[in-house]
Amino acid sequence: MAKLSYEQESSGISNIISNRTTIKGDVISDGDLKIDGNVEGSLNIKGKLIIGDSGKISGNITCQNADISGKVEGNILVKELLSLQSNAIINGDISIGKLSIEPGAAFTGKCSMTSNSNKPIMEQPLSSEIKL
Repeated sequence: MAKLSYEQESSGISNIISNRTTIKGDVISDGDLKIDGNVEGSLNIKGKLIIGDSGKISGNITCQNADISGKVEGNILVKELLSLQSNAIINGDISIGKLSIEPGAAFTGKCSMTSNSNKPIMEQPLSSEIKL
């Protein structure tokens, strides 16, 4: 049995796809998942999804919470909080409970925010340019 590193044990993340790994196919996890590599396929994560700076996803994502620093080409459904870090690049529609975006993050697509009852409370197309 492989021994988890201190970082893995302290963060609570038991599944990691490293930056030198490419997975072609769908990924399903009952726990949390960190991706620093490439995934070509859909992700269905019951816990938290973390996409690191070097992570690249080509496919749709469904998860409870997500923290994205890498690149995603596909639609995203996050039941609770989606956090886009400053170097995140998202090309696709998102449906979320809550949204946090750091300055510098790029998002191209449509955003749909839902309440706890999963009924849309706001649906607004977003553009990559904001005019004041």
